[in-house]
Amino acid sequence: MDIPNLQAFVAVAETSSFSMASEQLYLTQPAISKRISALESELDIHLFDRIGRKVTLTEAGNALLSRARTILQQVEDSKRAIQNLSGHIAGKLSIGTSHHIGLHRLPPVLRAFTQTHPEVELDLHFMDSEEACHAIEHGELEMGIVTLPLEPAKVLQTHQVWPDPLDIVVNQSHPLASLKKITVDQLANYSAILPTRGTYTRQIFEHTLRKHKLELKVGLSTNYLETIKMMVSVGLGWSVLPRSMISKDLKTLNIDGITLERQLGMVWHSGHTLSNAAKAMSAMLISSIKI
Repeated sequence: MDIPNLQAFVAVAETSSFSMASEQLYLTQPAISKRISALESELDIHLFDRIGRKVTLTEAGNALLSRARTILQQVEDSKRAIQNLSGHIAGKLSIGTSHHIGLHRLPPVLRAFTQTHPEVELDLHFMDSEEACHAIEHGELEMGIVTLPLEPAKVLQTHQVWPDPLDIVVNQSHPLASLKKITVDQLANYSAILPTRGTYTRQIFEHTLRKHKLELKVGLSTNYLETIKMMVSVGLGWSVLPRSMISKDLKTLNIDGITLERQLGMVWHSGHTLSNAAKAMSAMLISSIKI
């Protein structure tokens, strides 16, 4: 079975679009169509239903998709294992990272890495930590530098790099800002601005509050911590932010019985061989506190 044809099939299946698949693989749309037709001819079955501009997998296409992903992952893993034998640090390194880590933690690491390993092509994707972990599970990225999940999927390996203390904050004019000590019940009386439900940061906060059996008034949600900081600073509610982001216009609240911290670090697939470039990045991240 031809590998480029399988790559085209997976790209079309994941994007539900021949044109988007062509952009992803840097091919023309006719070239993508030709590869899909060749694969369908080889298997003697239709893999996609095409109704107007809509492209959906047939039953056979659904059956092939997971197997095609596995084949492509095994091919990439074999390439990395062979290339690693030389000990040379080069090639493409695909990394998923959050906007927060990309802005506040990674710049000195990336600067040092590119200077030390100029032959590595960094393929950096900014996305939610949850999305990055999902992409690593499916072999779409080699590693992630993300907020670590409380309960990682079984196929994921994690390594903490930076502890990231979290604080509950309000703006300086908020009614709670003048109180020295605050109970969780008092906090629950005011509207909150929190990370979107399902994000690892939100899960960490909810896990801590679960023992208090509180129902919070969540007025707004967003995935972007910089946006949350702005909304808190203009008085739209209280929130949870990394301590490293707290500025003079915000007030940290001391809440009885609540200590919050998340872990930032590396994630990779336990069943895949890490490239020499990924190993070098891992070593640099582990020593990044000294950078």
